[in-house]
Parts: sequence; structure tokens; C-alpha cells
Amino acid sequence: MSDLRVERIALRPFEQSLPMALMRARESVMRHFRPALAEFDLTEQQWRVLRALRDADGPVSVGELAERTFLLGPSLSRMLASMDERGLIDRVAAADARRAEISISRHGLDLIRAIAPSSELAYGRIDALLDPGELDVLYTLLAKLSDEVPPETEIVS
Repeated sequence: MSDLRVERIALRPFEQSLPMALMRARESVMRHFRPALAEFDLTEQQWRVLRALRDADGPVSVGELAERTFLLGPSLSRMLASMDERGLIDRVAAADARRAEISISRHGLDLIRAIAPSSELAYGRIDALLDPGELDVLYTLLAKLSDEVPPETEIVS
């Protein structure tokens, strides 16, 4: 082992790193949803795409879908190809023939309908872990934080 000294650096402890706290919370939350997704052979990202498409007002571009789901374009494109093969989405050529508009298919909606009861049970379990009203407060705080930090601002954890 080397003889390096730990320098005193003005930095909050790792356990108080907001990005890490959010990642820990995300992992804890997703443990409630993963079994239902696995039962229907869906990844978390595919579920996110289906949910985003279900809530969209109509077909969306791949770029818009990437923004809504926080997925990188190349990963999303591969995922959409797989979801298209499974019949979960519909692709329609946009006015610009080089682009496609994506919408959820009837089969995709049926899959959401099948998973919805398990999803709502998971939300119930999460809500039960908190005091009454805390989940609403959490949503409010997360929305406020999301609105307060401009996307172009780089934050280092």
C-alpha cells in the first residue's frame, strides 16, 4: 500500500453526494417494479418508452422520444428495432422520409394494461414506506429541482 496522505479537500462526504443519493433512491424504487417487468420480458428502458408513448398526444420523433425518456439516441434506436419486432410500437414515415414517427401499438397498450396492476401495487408499497403525503412532497421537490437546474449546467458529483 502506498504512503499517500488523504488531502483535506473542501468536498462533501460521498454519502451526501446528491447524484449518488438519487441513484440509491432510484435503485430502491426500481426493485419494486423489476419483477413485473421481468415477468413480461421488458427492460426498465423499454417500459419507460412504452409509458412515454402511451402518454404522448400522437406519434413522436426518435429525438423527442430520446428527450422524454432520457435515453441516448443510438441505444434508443436499437431498442426501438427490438420493440418493433415484438410488435410493441408502430413506425410511420414522417414528412421527411429520412425520419420516422413512433407510436405505441395495440399490443404495446395491451402490455401496459397487463402490467398496470403490478405497477400500481409497487407504487402502493413505496407510498406505504413513507409518511402520509411524503410521496407528493417528494414529487414536488424533484420537479422543483428539475426545473431549477438548467440542462446546460454541468454538475459534478
